[in-house]
Amino acid sequence: MTPQRNEAEVALEGTAYYTLHALERNKNIRTYLILKRAMDIIGAAVGILILSPVFISVAILIKLEDPRGPIFFHQSRVGKNETGFRMYKFRSMVSNAEELLEGLLSQNEIEGAMFKMKEDPRITRIGRFIRRTSIDELPQLWNVIRGDMSLVGPRPPIPREVAEYTNHDKIRLKVTPGCTGLWQVSGRNELTFKQMVELDIEYIQNRTILFDIKIMLRTVKVLFGSKNAF
Repeated sequence: MTPQRNEAEVALEGTAYYTLHALERNKNIRTYLILKRAMDIIGAAVGILILSPVFISVAILIKLEDPRGPIFFHQSRVGKNETGFRMYKFRSMVSNAEELLEGLLSQNEIEGAMFKMKEDPRITRIGRFIRRTSIDELPQLWNVIRGDMSLVGPRPPIPREVAEYTNHDKIRLKVTPGCTGLWQVSGRNELTFKQMVELDIEYIQNRTILFDIKIMLRTVKVLFGSKNAF
């Protein structure tokens, strides 16, 4: 049964939708989106080129630990305007991780429509390292080149999570999702699902090229071992 919401909550959702649509019609935002796409393509292409030795090294380590499993992991995610796409990562879990998920849902350590477990038994040894350093996310640069994702934007959720979203939560799906975002550099898994949504909406309403660059610079720390990445 869907819980009833008071008039204040409904009004808040309406205001957020109006603000977002007003921003999208603004000429400055249209210019920003063109520049953002150019920055995404150039940044992702340069990133893949520079980080190619890392890609090769991680691929070898993944295969050495688990020769039978694939190097890359792909998962259905929900992007802009609730459009589905296939998101890529380095595989950091055992091959049958999705089959084991059902038995672990009761141990979810984050509030809201997401699943996170710090000591997830499905994670491999190399997987634990690449997750802690966020190296497992690097293949998403290919998603950026394809246009499924941006370098900066809200985290792309899985369909199971979106099925639990309210209309207010779905505001974060009105823009292209990102490899990193305001939520990731503001506490990540220490924050609740509700706080993540509000940070994503804050980003959407205040996004600029300078803001994107600041978020990317703050993300660099994560690549060197954030304690919040799991």
